[in-house]
Amino acid sequence: MNAKSTETLLELRHLVKRYGGLLATDNLDLTVTRGEIHAIIGPNGAGKTTLIHQISGAIAPTSGSILFNGRDITGVSMHERVKLGLARSYQITNIFKEYSVLDNIALAVQARRGSSMRFWQQAVSDKALFDEARAIGGQVGLEARIDVIAGNLAHGEQRQLEVGLALATLPKLLLLDEPMAGMGPDESARLIPLIRNLRNEIGVVLIEHDMDAVFQLADRITVLVAGRVIATGTPDQIRNDPEVKKAYLGDEAIA
Repeated sequence: MNAKSTETLLELRHLVKRYGGLLATDNLDLTVTRGEIHAIIGPNGAGKTTLIHQISGAIAPTSGSILFNGRDITGVSMHERVKLGLARSYQITNIFKEYSVLDNIALAVQARRGSSMRFWQQAVSDKALFDEARAIGGQVGLEARIDVIAGNLAHGEQRQLEVGLALATLPKLLLLDEPMAGMGPDESARLIPLIRNLRNEIGVVLIEHDMDAVFQLADRITVLVAGRVIATGTPDQIRNDPEVKKAYLGDEAIA
């Protein structure tokens, strides 16, 4: 991890989420530093998505606290968290499949500025708006597809566009929940460098079942089992942790 990435951006303190008798998040502590890619892995039912829901504000924890950029946001709405710089890709906005890639990103930029769809007619002549949108399209690898109707994009390209819509909000931290789900190997290979290039610009929390991608991308990895953290460390530390191997990775070596 880059030496300058030492300042805590996200901190979870004693986080608990109960659903009746089910303990989905078990007294969980976690920190994400500014500019790192922090992966969260674990078997199905480990509580990964429940955790992301709590960080994004989609659901409230039973107890504990969530601090973002030094501020307690435990009771802050999801919309307000986005404004503070905490973005979750697919929750920022839906893709407008009848609009071009450029128009989709421009709408997201416009929303960040505080305007709504009804001002779209006035916005279409805003050169700065579209210059910024075009730059974001290039950042997510869609410069050659910028004028394509979003509904005509391949699945992997639509996921790239979703990341672009999130980046249009100028996030400090981006939550990615299984961004490579449903992708073929070629599509995943294009998304990996896109995510890697976010490092040191913003923090990234990554939930992903593709272990090859996780071990290529992550600066640190946290392993959840039954809502509890069993290990946090560098990829090498996690790869060689006997408890992690027993609980999740098994005996298969990850190159």
